Amino acid sequence: MHPPGADTVLVRHGEIGTKSDQVRRSMEGRLRDNLAAALADRDLPGTVERERTRLYVRTDPDAVEAVADVAAATFGVVSASPAVTVPPRADPITEALASAAAEHYDGGTFAVRARRAGPPEAHPFSSRDLERAGGTAVWRAAEAAGVDPEVDLDDPDHTFFVECRAEAAYVFTEKRAGPGGLPLGVQDPVVALVSGGIDSPVAAYEVMRRGAPVVPLYVDLGDYGGADHRLRAAETVRSLWDYVPGEDPAMLVAPGGEAVDRLVATMDAARMLGLRRFMYRLAEAVAEREDAVGIVTGEAVGQKSSQTTANMAVTAGATDLPVLRPLLTRDKTAITEQARAIGTYEDSTIPSGCNRVAPSLPETRAALEDVAAAEPDDLFDLAAAAAEAAEWVPLSAGEELPDVDRQVAVGPDDRPTS
Repeated sequence: MHPPGADTVLVRHGEIGTKSDQVRRSMEGRLRDNLAAALADRDLPGTVERERTRLYVRTDPDAVEAVADVAAATFGVVSASPAVTVPPRADPITEALASAAAEHYDGGTFAVRARRAGPPEAHPFSSRDLERAGGTAVWRAAEAAGVDPEVDLDDPDHTFFVECRAEAAYVFTEKRAGPGGLPLGVQDPVVALVSGGIDSPVAAYEVMRRGAPVVPLYVDLGDYGGADHRLRAAETVRSLWDYVPGEDPAMLVAPGGEAVDRLVATMDAARMLGLRRFMYRLAEAVAEREDAVGIVTGEAVGQKSSQTTANMAVTAGATDLPVLRPLLTRDKTAITEQARAIGTYEDSTIPSGCNRVAPSLPETRAALEDVAAAEPDDLFDLAAAAAEAAEWVPLSAGEELPDVDRQVAVGPDDRPTS
């Protein structure tokens, strides 16, 4: 929803503004570049400008809705508003408010919120003056349209906004919530272990939201994985790449079938811990190769047998890199809701046979020395070899999914704790 003639999207950030001047300017520059790249990816017209602590996207009225949607999905953006630009004078501002009311106000209560910025001599009016004059303009426009207006300054049904600066004023009717966080690229990369289950893509999204690019690493389980297992990983990674401006989607695929065969043959109750230790050591080697500084997983305390606090201590011991667990204290319901919101849930529920790796009675409170003694002696050598053989696989747009029924998949990434 936007006022008639909207030609600009106001972009607000939050946490960036708390940084030092040097860091803030750098992050705002990164956010500006990311917005420009996201618009270019979608062939949308727009020029991103930075003025003081605000970003503005100048665009065509026909594209302003789509541009606002892109801005509201960009990491680092707290909110975005499609606005009409007018001269910073009272008459053009109240005229724009009246036009917005005629277009969108169809009853209920309303309020006008105005913010005037700049030196006192820049405008012959205050923010309160604008609110009073703007309220009168909205009231009269509503009456002219046959609407019975009502003012509520505390909790209005409709809010009309004015942001008046020295150079221009902006009138808008909504603030679209963004993901917040920090612009992608202001942190060093991390390796994200992605199985395509519900949890791991959400975890990857969360570290991306904090500014860290991810190296999506999928471990091919050989006979224990299969085409559907790999497919759901590829589709969720491709969904995540919608949030990565200026890059073609791809994921790193490493062979893990030999290691899984050995683990199934040699380990029983602690098999999933051995598999996770293999994956951590593999991810560590990949991180060194890709100049990444940590490992991201979708683990949450107690969600599965391998994710008890005792077992996480055992598995994390396989790597010297920090293991980042953004979902550590989240409930499964909340994780699933976020997966739906970010667009990864549907493809995460492609059925997969990878649950055949898990033992029927998994270990829930393992000791490191017992797991290390039970796992194959060359497990970490297999991890190093798998990392060396890992290859980037492009994920071409428009690739069709096979005709499968989607259901909540159960596998190493999703298996409930027994």
